[in-house]
Amino acid sequence: MRIDDEIQSTNFEDNYHKVAINIAYTSGWLSNFFRCHFDKHNLTQQQFNILRILRGQYPKPATINLLKERMVDKMSDASRIVDRLIQKELVSRCTNNKDRRAVDIRISDTGLQILAKIDEEFKTREILKNNLTEEEAEKLSDLLDKLRG
Repeated sequence: MRIDDEIQSTNFEDNYHKVAINIAYTSGWLSNFFRCHFDKHNLTQQQFNILRILRGQYPKPATINLLKERMVDKMSDASRIVDRLIQKELVSRCTNNKDRRAVDIRISDTGLQILAKIDEEFKTREILKNNLTEEEAEKLSDLLDKLRG
């Protein structure tokens, strides 16, 4: 559906304004889709993002700084999110052997199992491929990269 219809407005300053509104609206639309799937596992999008980063690092640990650098939502408080994941026993924290001031974060077996379940339940491409071809998805991604400069 067109953004004009979704927000019931055609009052855009220009196409730059319209695309900014469209990107923000689409971001919310995707977030709502993901939220439904993460809620089943008592996870937030930020927690899921950290688990995915840690799975990518596995079996190596990550530091809080590495997590902050790689997170999609740069405004997230990675330390607080890690604390919640520790409470859920999805990650563990231990002192770094080389630098005692640093803390290593590792995904637990339970964290890996939850991600495997989520991977089985849905694939992002399943919602996108109904409206975009593989080539269109690549072009859109390239355009978004270009937009960010």
